[in-house]
Amino acid sequence: MEEVEKNTLAQLDQLNVLIIDDNLLVHSILKDSLFALGIKEVRCAQNAYYGLRLCDEMHFHIVICAFNVTSDKDGFHLLEELKFKGHVTRTTVLIFLSSETNESLVNSIIELQPDDFWTKPLAINKVRTRLVATLKIKQVLFNVNSAMDKKAYAKAIYFADRHLLNKKLAHFYPYINRIKGEAYLALLEYKDAESFYLELLEHYKYSWVYLGYAKSLLKQGRLDDISAMLATLIDKPDTRFGAHDMMAQYFIEQEQYDTAYEEIKKAMALAPRNIERNKKTWDLARLTHDFKGQYLATLNIAQQAKNSIHDSPELLLNVIRAGIDLGCATTDDSANGILQQTEQYISKFEKECQDTSFFKQQILVVKARLHNVRNEHEKAKKLVENHLSYNPSPVVEDNLDRVKVLHELGMREDAIHLLNAINNQIAGDSLNSQVVRRYIAQESQQREEIHFTAKELNTMAIEHFQKNRLQPALVAIEQALRLSPNNVKLLISELKILIKIKQDNQETPEHEESVERIMTELIKQDLTGKNLIAFKELREKWQQLNKPR
Repeated sequence: MEEVEKNTLAQLDQLNVLIIDDNLLVHSILKDSLFALGIKEVRCAQNAYYGLRLCDEMHFHIVICAFNVTSDKDGFHLLEELKFKGHVTRTTVLIFLSSETNESLVNSIIELQPDDFWTKPLAINKVRTRLVATLKIKQVLFNVNSAMDKKAYAKAIYFADRHLLNKKLAHFYPYINRIKGEAYLALLEYKDAESFYLELLEHYKYSWVYLGYAKSLLKQGRLDDISAMLATLIDKPDTRFGAHDMMAQYFIEQEQYDTAYEEIKKAMALAPRNIERNKKTWDLARLTHDFKGQYLATLNIAQQAKNSIHDSPELLLNVIRAGIDLGCATTDDSANGILQQTEQYISKFEKECQDTSFFKQQILVVKARLHNVRNEHEKAKKLVENHLSYNPSPVVEDNLDRVKVLHELGMREDAIHLLNAINNQIAGDSLNSQVVRRYIAQESQQREEIHFTAKELNTMAIEHFQKNRLQPALVAIEQALRLSPNNVKLLISELKILIKIKQDNQETPEHEESVERIMTELIKQDLTGKNLIAFKELREKWQQLNKPR
């Protein structure tokens, strides 16, 4: 696609405009406004598919897109695809339309950094005024934006500095400074970025200045210096999402994965559409053994990616896998409902997937794992021994699932061999690679040391406890908690075993410390119903045992 020249944006009669909205009245209002400004070439599309086709055929200087294009894909995913394909760059005038202004939608729109956001119903006069103002900014900043598009960040700073010396452009200084700050951060010049944003704070109180300053310090590991500022940013609606997202990145870099997970969940609640952030949430859920969070993350990815460039059959397959993982980690009767839902997803996958032969091995593995979690080990073993290929797949997730089924069947050497192969598949130094690599290392250690699922270990612990084999019961429940930390039922079971050990006068100082740790964790869990009743009874027993005699 040919590059747009700066002077083209200044000539209204030379501009190509694309309107994507499923409302024909919006087309009419916008076309009247644009024609009145002297713009001659206006194309309209009622759906994303036709909008993409038009972009393949010609270059558009201005793209005006509704957020809620309901016929095929929404505006967020459409604009994401247009950016990915290079149809929309920083030199394109990008305007979003929406009749909604809720926080989740606004945060999602901000992520795509449009030049303006117009709320419906549209007023012709406002359309003209705002479009002219937006075009003027785009003309002034063309060379800076073009440099940013080309990742020539040093050049972008050079152009920005030249513009900042021109007093006639004083009205545009905030826009110019914002791009300059982004360029410093992109160059990893965090000390320069810190000085730059600190100076800006003397003149501007925009949210992006505070977030940029906070990011420049976080990248230097100086969390304590801005803890008070971060608390303020998290309280404000216009900076809340950015602060949580930035903090999640910081804690991942510091390898504080539990804290990173809490932060990214808060960011996800505020802007749920970004697929890459969803994937990061999924990875952190796996790393922190939050099986329910893992399941919900895969469901959200499959839902949000529908009809986007991220959509693929593997997304439903990941939901199925996460459902089985959750079933393995769930120690009460609710596991049955999860597994029934998972079976329905398998049927849906086989029905909707156009090339089931391509996914034959993956389907075989999830069916074998379903047999395993239902204690139908012979059926699972027959499927695996007769049909499963032990050769590593090019896809990491496929290999991980094979590791799990092999481990569940006691074929541990084959499982460890596959884990080693997965390690070689994870390339790069990205934060995502870092998290996945850590997860694989964790899986490798646990698969070597623990030979059963959390559900199986809980069953073993119950049997040992009933026969008064307290130490083996404690070992089994401790292993189960390594696989499923903070599981309320397992924590209550461990507490029950430790109290019985105390009653039998077999306790050690380590046991006493474990009880205090479990009590603290269960208080944090905000228990209800049967769990709360059980905990209160056990806590009372413990207090009675510790009364002076």
